[in-house]
Amino acid sequence: MTISYNWLKEYIDIPETAEAIGQVLTDTGLEVESVEAHETVKGGLQGLVIGQVLTCSKHPNADKLSVTTVAVGGDRILPIVCGAPNVAAGQRVVVALPGTTVHPTKGEPFTIKLAKIRGEQSEGMICAEDEIGLGESHAGIIVLNTDVPNGTPAADFYNIQTDFILEIGLTPNRADAASHVGVARDIRAAKGRELKWPSTDGFAVENESRIVPVVVENAEACPRYSAVTITGVTVKDSPDWLKNRLLSIGLTPINNIVDITNFVCHELGQPLHAFDADQIAGGKVVVKTLPAGTKFVTLDNKERTLLENDLMICNGEGEGMCIAGVFGGAKSGITEQSTAIFLESACFSPAFVRKTSQHHQLKTDASFRFERGTDPNITVYALQRAALLIKELAGGKISSPVADLYPVSIQNRSIEVKDKNVNRLIGKVIPRNEVHAILTKLDIHIMDVKDDRYTVSVPPYRVDVTQEADVVEEILRIYGFNNIELSHIARTDYLAEFPAKDIDKYKRGIGELLTGNGFQEIWTNSLTNQAYQQKHNLQFKGEPVEILNKLSEEQGILRQTMLFTGLEVCAYNINRRQKDLKLYEFGKIYYKEAGKYGEEERLALYVTGNAETENWQHKTRATTYYDLAQHVHHVLLKSGLGNAKQETIKDPLLEYGVRLLRGNKEIGVLGKVKPALLKDFGIKQELFFAELSTSLLFQSANPKLVIQEVTKFPEVRRDLSLVIDKHVSFDEIRNLVMSTEKRLIKNIIAFDVYEGDNLPAGKKAYALGFTLLDEQKTLTDEEIEKTMTLLMGAFESRLGAVIRK
Repeated sequence: MTISYNWLKEYIDIPETAEAIGQVLTDTGLEVESVEAHETVKGGLQGLVIGQVLTCSKHPNADKLSVTTVAVGGDRILPIVCGAPNVAAGQRVVVALPGTTVHPTKGEPFTIKLAKIRGEQSEGMICAEDEIGLGESHAGIIVLNTDVPNGTPAADFYNIQTDFILEIGLTPNRADAASHVGVARDIRAAKGRELKWPSTDGFAVENESRIVPVVVENAEACPRYSAVTITGVTVKDSPDWLKNRLLSIGLTPINNIVDITNFVCHELGQPLHAFDADQIAGGKVVVKTLPAGTKFVTLDNKERTLLENDLMICNGEGEGMCIAGVFGGAKSGITEQSTAIFLESACFSPAFVRKTSQHHQLKTDASFRFERGTDPNITVYALQRAALLIKELAGGKISSPVADLYPVSIQNRSIEVKDKNVNRLIGKVIPRNEVHAILTKLDIHIMDVKDDRYTVSVPPYRVDVTQEADVVEEILRIYGFNNIELSHIARTDYLAEFPAKDIDKYKRGIGELLTGNGFQEIWTNSLTNQAYQQKHNLQFKGEPVEILNKLSEEQGILRQTMLFTGLEVCAYNINRRQKDLKLYEFGKIYYKEAGKYGEEERLALYVTGNAETENWQHKTRATTYYDLAQHVHHVLLKSGLGNAKQETIKDPLLEYGVRLLRGNKEIGVLGKVKPALLKDFGIKQELFFAELSTSLLFQSANPKLVIQEVTKFPEVRRDLSLVIDKHVSFDEIRNLVMSTEKRLIKNIIAFDVYEGDNLPAGKKAYALGFTLLDEQKTLTDEEIEKTMTLLMGAFESRLGAVIRK
């Protein structure tokens, strides 16, 4: 939220600098993120003065130039060569003195220097609007109608002010501070100064020629609706002071009526809306919802489809004119032809506005405030304030009594506060009279005072103060967090116990392993598009967790797999010609099961493109499933799960893949992603994916370093070739080997796999390498031969293998 320092000073005395007041606000909980200087005109017109052209003649060496002399104050007269066609003797003009840096409306700043132009001396510049940032015109120099003395600074003449803009990181609970008066209230409480509210004493109904009846059909969505009619207005540009106020906080001036509603919104925190009264068909305003599916065109000329709970401001014929608290309609807005204004000041339900704003993706200054909760007791005051400004700046007469529909008055909240709880939560005993003084300055009134407790009355605009702890927080933030002394007693029971295994340290270790193998870490959003799984009718554990206040359908649910968000990253890179990817991510998946929500940590790996880049030693090759499997194996080894079981699975996400098991618990899955799924993301190359349970990996990981002595007995290598059925996997072969002889067989590898000619149909050939070792003695030929014979027998009897000699 943006606050103007100069604007703020209209409501409270501030002798402090902008930086100092920023610190005061930060100490009260309104964190000021930055304080930046702001000028209504860039450069502040420094070095520019008002002067008078004394003489003007044609340049002797240039047809389009003139040679002038200009009085710029005192006895100082400057010769200036000017190229403007409208320059003439006697004119009052704006002059940039030598050494001045001017800031044009378009283009880069430049400095005025002493120069000779076509042989004639020139010691300054007579300025056009666009040359000094005052406008767009370059048709000629600025000619002023004024009698101010020559040499008057142009900054004074144009009332150029230097302001400071405070950028406040407003938390959602502090809706009361979403305005200049709201911020001034915190300064009042912190500094004990008087708050100066703008006067509305001059408000009076001048005639009743334009009464517009108002009906509120949905009082739940609109607890209070106030309005008044003003006739005979003239819509035109706002005066400079109003434009400058809006420009300082980043708003673009539109016209005097709309600018006033924006001004009051940022002044008081009460959004207003002005309707062209002549465009209200039926001469009546009805606040209600319209049937779901109704089409409505908003001010940005976009057609929107309404929901059944979208509150609308309608005319007497039932047609929508405005989405209540969010955005106006295209047909009822203020134009240059408008002469009668119906001015609205209402209190809308935060829940209704929030849902409507999010559904239609409309974020406005009004919805920002209504979503957080506005003050129902300020609607009439804000209406009168705006009406008086309209009379002042646009003319006209107040032509109706204030319509104020407030069927059920919103009362102050009563909260009981105990002294012992105040002292306990703050950690310090603050005298009760000081506590009561702080609460009074916050508009929180004290009632029913007893020896050890009292009741406070909290006004409705403090939507965040609902319980005793909130009241204590109010006391503390004004008393000052920095005024609470730290204890000098150090207690060991305050120290947390450090776990034997640290999951963050484990993740770092796995990350370092993967990074060392060429992977890059990614972080993706936990929100994803439900359409991904709906299109392919995918089912995951439990039900998806849908976001109630979703920002968009593309981020409508919490992910149930890491795959979709990772594919978005892969697609983004591939589309930018980064096709060789090895990515990993630690994240969470979410689900709802039996009415309860659950989440699980996952490690996801993605590999696609080429496994190696081409160089002089070898040609490039495409990534395969086995590249991914090797990286997964390294992760399992580091996690103490090198002996994890594998099962071939049919997974709706994978063209083929395996499940990794530790006992009966699934560690994860890996495989090749289905081309149909990749097509949805625009990925036309093979991609391999693994998703592992981080918690199971971590549980198995052993942080202790185990050192084993290198055996002094030699290993022996034996190779074997066998022909088996195509469906037999290498994992089945490995499991059979280890169950047949696990003492001497230390490792088994497949160094060649063949399918094709010279083999029977449905068969494939494996070339296997076995590493044998006896850690107690040197193996003999007889022991080696006996082991290999045992293995060959198991292959023939259990797998139906044919041993090739």
